[in-house]
Amino acid sequence: MSLFAIGDPHLSFSCNKPMDIFKGWDDYVTKLEKNWNSVVTCEDTVVIPGDISWAMSLENAKKDFEFINNLNGKKIILKGNHDYWWNTKNKMNGFLTENGFDSIKILHNDAYKVGDFCIVGTRGWFYDDTCEADKKVLLREAGRLQLSINEAKKLGGEIIAFLHYPPVSASQRCEEIFNVLVENNIKRCFFGHLHGFVQPENALLEVEGVKFSLVSADKLNFCPKIIEKF
Repeated sequence: MSLFAIGDPHLSFSCNKPMDIFKGWDDYVTKLEKNWNSVVTCEDTVVIPGDISWAMSLENAKKDFEFINNLNGKKIILKGNHDYWWNTKNKMNGFLTENGFDSIKILHNDAYKVGDFCIVGTRGWFYDDTCEADKKVLLREAGRLQLSINEAKKLGGEIIAFLHYPPVSASQRCEEIFNVLVENNIKRCFFGHLHGFVQPENALLEVEGVKFSLVSADKLNFCPKIIEKF
């Protein structure tokens, strides 16, 4: 069994939001399906840290979820800034059950054991927003990350964190999120959100003992990145 990660697939089977218009995204759905199924087996788990679908509702996201469900392996997904279909955990789980999407699990204020590891995460937030409303969102996201970590500690094993927004860059950091990682002795954190040309120092970096890695789909050439083999 292996643990993989790939973020930001930006699927749009039911809406007119073609990512193919962007450089490097030509025929990306075909690439993603082919590459995914060539490296991921039915026994593996893939974490998708956000920006799953451009759909505005769960019903409109059905074809996107069907595509993901039919890919090899189990999937753990969390919210990105473009996941407007996101709803309460009960409604999302109900949607997955009703449609038979049994290979997908929602990560939201909880944690999942995968082999000897525990998967935690949340969306996160910008590290450079200073208005009062953004501060409230940021504190809420930091709280959700802590809730997720608390659940992981009950399960045991090394905790690996996943966020949509990058919590650090070479020159900045989101202190509220970063401090949760450090205070809980998290050593690895994977994130998405960044597209196009990304400076190498912002895609792979280590800050105070925490290793951060960018796993957005275009950065990985639409092929899931292996995190652990066990």
